[in-house]
Amino acid sequence: THSSAGRRRVAGLAGSDETGTDAATVAGLLSGAEGPGRDRDGALALDLLVVLDAPQLDVESAAMLVESLPDGARLVLSGDPGVLWSAGPGRVFADLLAARCCPQVVSRVPDPGPIGELVSGIGIGELNQVDAPGKEVVIVPVRDAGEAVHRTVQLVADSVPRAIGVPTEDTQVITPGHGGAAGTRALNTALKERLNPGPGRFGGFDPGDRVAHVPAPGRTTLGRVLRADAEGLHLECDGAPVVVPKEQVEQTVRHAWALTAHQAVGLSWPAAVVVLPGDATAALSRPWVYTAFSRGERHLSVVQGAEQALPRAVAEIPAKARTTRLQTLLRPQVPATP
Repeated sequence: THSSAGRRRVAGLAGSDETGTDAATVAGLLSGAEGPGRDRDGALALDLLVVLDAPQLDVESAAMLVESLPDGARLVLSGDPGVLWSAGPGRVFADLLAARCCPQVVSRVPDPGPIGELVSGIGIGELNQVDAPGKEVVIVPVRDAGEAVHRTVQLVADSVPRAIGVPTEDTQVITPGHGGAAGTRALNTALKERLNPGPGRFGGFDPGDRVAHVPAPGRTTLGRVLRADAEGLHLECDGAPVVVPKEQVEQTVRHAWALTAHQAVGLSWPAAVVVLPGDATAALSRPWVYTAFSRGERHLSVVQGAEQALPRAVAEIPAKARTTRLQTLLRPQVPATP
């Protein structure tokens, strides 16, 4: 898996605990901190490796995994091709599918309910209205970024807990970017002021703040601030203690009541509030909308300030272009005719 939360979930489904060797994160497996370890030849001591959420694999991680497999081992890559590509370079999963160089099994069972129906339509380029008798999907039109921030705070702190029954701590805000008048920085500032006000004595953070820790590019773990002392900022991320030295806090820790869709890939929450400000329409694409709208398990609120840019992105922008040679290298070569 790509996160400790995913590792715990898989371990639970397999009937084991997270300390076992049958479930690991990609980073933990490659470093040797998790999983079965390596044999005397330096290869991973396994016969079968199944990678979930495989679209998150960038070329470097994918290469390291393949190079670490012993002779005769089998590799299964599982994932939804509709979500955003990896934060790092490449589009490994998409290139493998396009090259058709290995067996493929399609198993697409739409998620149930109005959210599943909405996301399934987005996957084929259609933004449909869906019946949501239980308020599973709610559209909140806004005129500008200031109103978008105000309505988002209102939804997270009051409307969703009261009307839907999902607590504030189980609701995640998702927006296209960090900057702008309704990006993650602006939204997190407003959400902190409402949900956990404080002086922010340690780099802008206080105990109880929801945070995202980015120890390396493309790796994000979510958690909460416990305290701060001479050692640094003490966090609890995915159930494990983390200490971030003071000099690294500004570069590696952000507030996380609001995330970008790239940060939210592979994760889900009981409720999601997706904010689409008018100044971020250039970032929208079908995979972005598909990813963001599918993060809520029970409820999705869409703070809609993008107007017609939203259906246009779903219908006309299938993916942001990336330059890669992998598909060409993997595609079976046809012998030249003499």
